[in-house]
Amino acid sequence: MATEVEAKFLAHGPEPLAQLAAAERLGRAALGPALTFDEVDSYLDTDDGRLAAAGWACRLRERAGSMRVSLKGPPEPQGAAWLHHRPEVEAPATDSIDPSGWPPSEAREVVERLSAGRPLHQRFRLVQRRTERRVELDGAPIGTLTLDEVSVQHGDVNVGALLVVELELATPGDSSSLESLGELAEALAQRPGLEPDGRTKLEHALAMIGST
Repeated sequence: MATEVEAKFLAHGPEPLAQLAAAERLGRAALGPALTFDEVDSYLDTDDGRLAAAGWACRLRERAGSMRVSLKGPPEPQGAAWLHHRPEVEAPATDSIDPSGWPPSEAREVVERLSAGRPLHQRFRLVQRRTERRVELDGAPIGTLTLDEVSVQHGDVNVGALLVVELELATPGDSSSLESLGELAEALAQRPGLEPDGRTKLEHALAMIGST
């Protein structure tokens, strides 16, 4: 199973995202062309919350007519407030929330094991516009910078919005990449309007839903 390692920041307003979408560099790193996509993320669980109880999140993502399922496991202990480190498995899926209709994959197996045969339900949706930029150091790609404008929807109600900056490593097991992540996270922390974010989008969304 793969591991996701990323730095995550919240933006106070759209300007930090606009500046990062136009910047040529982030610290020592060069930034590739900005590519923007519209996405809809449906977060799924059983009616009795079996996946959440096991520390897992199930996300069904639609982008440009294709579907992928992502399973993200319990976070590992972290030092810096911006650091997120957790197991992750992804695979192709369909627009059905019934995993039996997805192509066979490790992700489907994990969902079926955790749900223990109980049907999945949509907890909420994130409707987001995502801008992605390749990040390179010394001519070699080390990860992806993402700039997300997120609307949190619970049923038919828009319960809040998020502006999120993430820098995800391409090779999280490489020690030099981890060092570079710390360096670039420091460069992000110094940009006006950004603050380290110790919570996931899932946690932010649940807090918004709980306050409505």
